[in-house]
Amino acid sequence: MSPEAASPQLAILQFLTSLQSPARILVAISGGSDSTGLLLLLDEAVKAAPHLKISLYAATVDHALRAGSADEARDVAALCASLGIPHIIMIWQGDKPKTGIMVAAREARYGLLATAAESFEADLIVTGHTFDDQRETLQMRGMRTEQVSTGIADALLFDRRFWILRPLLFSTRADIRAFLNERGVPWIDDPSNEDMKYERVRMRRQLSADAGMEKDISAAWEERLALSSRGAEWLDRHFRLHGGLLGQVMPDGLRQDRAVLDYVLARLTAVFGGQPFAPGRGHMERVLTFATGSRLGRMTAGRVVFDIRRDGLYLARESRGILPLVLRPGEAGVWDGRFEAVNRSGTTIGVEAQAGASLIPLLVTGIQPPRVGAVNDSTMRG
Repeated sequence: MSPEAASPQLAILQFLTSLQSPARILVAISGGSDSTGLLLLLDEAVKAAPHLKISLYAATVDHALRAGSADEARDVAALCASLGIPHIIMIWQGDKPKTGIMVAAREARYGLLATAAESFEADLIVTGHTFDDQRETLQMRGMRTEQVSTGIADALLFDRRFWILRPLLFSTRADIRAFLNERGVPWIDDPSNEDMKYERVRMRRQLSADAGMEKDISAAWEERLALSSRGAEWLDRHFRLHGGLLGQVMPDGLRQDRAVLDYVLARLTAVFGGQPFAPGRGHMERVLTFATGSRLGRMTAGRVVFDIRRDGLYLARESRGILPLVLRPGEAGVWDGRFEAVNRSGTTIGVEAQAGASLIPLLVTGIQPPRVGAVNDSTMRG
């Protein structure tokens, strides 16, 4: 998708025509202007083009973090009912963490949306992220790291189950609100969007006050695409995977451009460590210093053992902290963030690491050999 800003109506039309039909779309709607605009835009476009054979469903996640959230969810349910769109409210149950609440809430939200998508038998999930969110994300990441980033990805695969797409990522919030005002549709203003304790709110205020702070999104996009292409070429030339478990970087690969090496090793670390995100700058600086040094040896970072030998750099999952996975008959799951397992037997089975081994998993009765799959990576999507 082009990084150039587009009108909301054009963005939605391009999105819908890009889908294979028939399709069932779950719309994540909180009641704010962005997600409300997304729902209305999709509803109008789908009704105007019945030949596309696209059906809409909606879900609202009530994080239960503040008074009034339940009433807001019910207001959204009423809006969906007026449009004839099936809707479900998902509540984040249980105790909430005292720190890292925004990250925890995001993970809980996506998990609940995936559950809702399953209940509606939806093919994909869409969220209302906008061009404004992209600008803020780019600026925040630019202050934390020198690594190239395009910010929020327009598509990501969540939990290996559902694609989450962002059709309005290159449309502005102002244009979306203008669309809603034209149709006389109100939206909910979340008070947390004005709370200065959150980094995104502070960045939004700074960008509003100082237009010179804003990154050039088009330039960042092109730079990231170029780096991704060079990273893919590096993998083809310099990386080998042995038995689906042991990675090897050839010696010549460690002498390539440092930016490419940083980019690729960060993603390999996430995959081999079974982590949803690439390591932060501090961890990667240690890994790069070690990998490009002249001494043989070992180090650990991001749950991965890095072992430099004369024939290259080896990567393997660290043996500690590998929790077992229990599957009832017919259940599927992901073990250690790396392997997808399906129990096709008639009894409950377990998957666990073999004692004393860091590379070879022990698969306990009745399970098919696992396969390595790509993990969700914030830099890749973001």
